[in-house]
Formats: sequence, structure tokens, C-alpha cells
Amino acid sequence: MTTTTLDLTPETVARPRAVERLVAGTPTSDGAGVKLTRVLTQTLQRRLDPYLMLDAFGTDRPEDYIGGFPDHPHRGFETITYMIAGRMRHRDSAGHEGLLQNGGVQWMTAGRGVIHSELPEQEEGRMEGFQLWLNLAAGDKMQAPWYRDIQATEIPQFVTPDGVTASVIAGASHGVAGAVQRATTQPLYLDLHFDAGSHFAQALPDLHNAFVYVYRGELRVGDTPVPAQRMAILRNEGDGLVLHADAPARALLIAGRPLNEPIVQYGPFVMNSKDEIFQAVQDFQAGRFAAT
Repeated sequence: MTTTTLDLTPETVARPRAVERLVAGTPTSDGAGVKLTRVLTQTLQRRLDPYLMLDAFGTDRPEDYIGGFPDHPHRGFETITYMIAGRMRHRDSAGHEGLLQNGGVQWMTAGRGVIHSELPEQEEGRMEGFQLWLNLAAGDKMQAPWYRDIQATEIPQFVTPDGVTASVIAGASHGVAGAVQRATTQPLYLDLHFDAGSHFAQALPDLHNAFVYVYRGELRVGDTPVPAQRMAILRNEGDGLVLHADAPARALLIAGRPLNEPIVQYGPFVMNSKDEIFQAVQDFQAGRFAAT
């Protein structure tokens, strides 16, 4: 779905946020040897609450992704996988299955526990995308697992008068509601494609944490250049942000309302206390997560 410029509600930003710092991701591997860059690491979880992790992956080499992510458990948060290029099959212990392909998103709520796999359905060509982890509030961590497979055609998209194309995965922008809404964490997740000389404004609540990850070209936030493969953490001062592109660029804009609750992570489990982590491990080992 594409919305024309005539249907848009302009975002008013009087006091743009500035960049607090730039972060370069850490090269690593996960699953069965999939090479990726961990952009939002565990040390940034408190600062970027409610987000727990952002991984970026992109390669033309099958050996970097062919092993995929075999069966593994999660509890206590949501995973959001956005595929720019490639094909990956999702299966989980709650009986959900879906094919993630170009421009699509898989949104999974692990809740009280799920075992899932994400395996490539290609043996050559490019695979590129992102996985974002969004925390659940304490009262929601033990809810039933949930899953939605969102095709590219189901993600609302609009083009601003300035020539920026925005895909609204979650939240809302310029009066366009995204594919997914969450009342507690209020996530905003935009994929922005800039023409040369364009800019994009987005209003944000004061207390919401926000960051921008540039994955093509370069953007400017005020006077601060943000090059490709860098995350700009934005100060919590101002009523929004304005992004400028002197040349074509692409970036993710992600924001959300912090939970301000304890974060205790042990691998694929994220809870609020060590006792809850011990219980998650025991439940998994005892087979209380349904087997795939």
C-alpha cells in the first residue's frame, strides 16, 4: 500500500534532537555460523530501552548464511526480522510457519516460551536484513506466543513531498499507521529511502528513546554526519528529529517508550530477575517449551 503526498499529515518538529553518540557494530556470528554485525549490544540495553538487540546481516556469499538459525528457544521478548533481500523459512513450536522474503517482516512474540528455526530457502544470491529484539513488560512476559508473517505488500508505504520513501513497519508517521502497533512499548520502526538533497522530519515524544541506523550512503542529523553502518543514538532532548541526505541514502529509524524495568538476559531469555531466568532454563530443559 502506497500513500500519496496529498494524504499525508506533516510532522512538526520545532526542537530537533541531536546525536548523542555514534556506534559501530561488532562483527560476530550466530546460529549455525551466520555472519552478522551486532549493532545494538547488551551494554546499550538500558540506554535504548525497550530495545534489546539489533543485528544487521548482508552478504553475497552463501557460506556466510547457508547454515541459518536451527531450532533455538526464546522467552520474554519479541523478535522482528526484516528481510531486504533473500528468502528464509520460519517454523516454531506454537505451530506457526512463514516464508520471509524481499521486503517482508516476521514479528514473533516469544512470551512464555517458544522454540523456532529460521533457515534459508536459497543456496545462492544475496541475503540482507535486520533482526530487532523488543522487550516485553513484566506483566506480558508470560503471555502465549504469537506470530505474524507480514508480506512487503502489507507494509504501508508513503512518499513525502521532499522525495523520501518511508515504509512503516510499526507505529505511525505522517498520519500513516504501520503494520504493527504495541500499546505498551509504542514502537516506531521506519525504513527510509532518501533521494539526493532530501530531508525527513519525525515528531517523537520526549521520553521515547530513539536511534537511526544508516545502511546505505550517509545522512546528517543537524551538523553531525552519520556514515553507512553506523548507529546514531539520539539525545532525549527535543520534540523529534530531522534527517538530511546530500546523496541517495537508506536508513532505519527506530524509537519506543522505555519500560524502565530490570533487564536480566541469559542468552535467548530476557526476564526481570535471576530467579525468572533460572526458571526459564529449567522450563526449557524440562521440555515445557513445546517441541518443534
